[in-house]
Amino acid sequence: MNLSRLDLNLVVALRALLEERNVTRAGERVGLSQPAMSAALSRLRRHFDDDLLARTGNAYELTPLGVALRDRSATACDLLERVFSSQPDFDPAAETREFTLLASDYGAAVFGSALARILHREAPGIRLAFQHPAPSVVENTGTVLSTVDGLLMPHGIIDGFPAVDVHQDRWLCMVADDNPEVGDALTLDQLSKLPWAVYQRPYDAPAARQLSMIGVSPRVEVSVQTFQLLPLMVEGTRRVAMIQERLARRAVRSAAVRVLPCPFEAVPVQEAMWWHPVHAQDAAHIWLRQKAAEVGATLE
Repeated sequence: MNLSRLDLNLVVALRALLEERNVTRAGERVGLSQPAMSAALSRLRRHFDDDLLARTGNAYELTPLGVALRDRSATACDLLERVFSSQPDFDPAAETREFTLLASDYGAAVFGSALARILHREAPGIRLAFQHPAPSVVENTGTVLSTVDGLLMPHGIIDGFPAVDVHQDRWLCMVADDNPEVGDALTLDQLSKLPWAVYQRPYDAPAARQLSMIGVSPRVEVSVQTFQLLPLMVEGTRRVAMIQERLARRAVRSAAVRVLPCPFEAVPVQEAMWWHPVHAQDAAHIWLRQKAAEVGATLE
């Protein structure tokens, strides 16, 4: 495919057509007349040798190829926007911009809050938007990273992309204050017999992964999508959970729980901010990465 022969305006038209499924509305969305958008659709149909939009009654439905191209065209538009909005210089005190970071609640609470405080002082026009990463971040890392400014995730889940380490953490075990079965220390036998509350993502289940390495299969009673819900799922029960020390400090202030060392050598958390190489020379992103490193140094 020779990109020099393509009209990149067709990417914008393609996205509008596939998302609106209506030539008139797609034209209004991108500022084209109905005849101009019809001409763009004809060119796209010739290029792909596919109808893309097939009339069904009084409406249009996407062909299978149209369905596949809908998300790809949106990603391409986002990537092009980021490429052409790159700047040679960046003044954080004067600029207005939004950075989007994918992060679990743990990443947003520990690193994100510290980063937000620095931006509040040094870059009042800069906005931070934290979004929860979807499972597709592992299978389509490059695609996902190309549409955001960074991903907060520990080492060991993705690889092959630039990253800056932001902080280390260690795992602790958490039980209810009034759990009569647990004294001043937990045993491996108790980890096998007690019910569990776990943080569970399809691609990242820290407790299950760590315990499987020592031959323990946790009996999971509750699974949640945020680490900060774990203390509430442990409080007043016989359950046990694993939680990062930086969150554990907050947990003991907000719930009737106590934290204990893990009765095995848990692999530490090395949190990092990952990004797509498309951002490498963008002055604004270079500044963001520098701030991330500074925040990480203060957390350490």
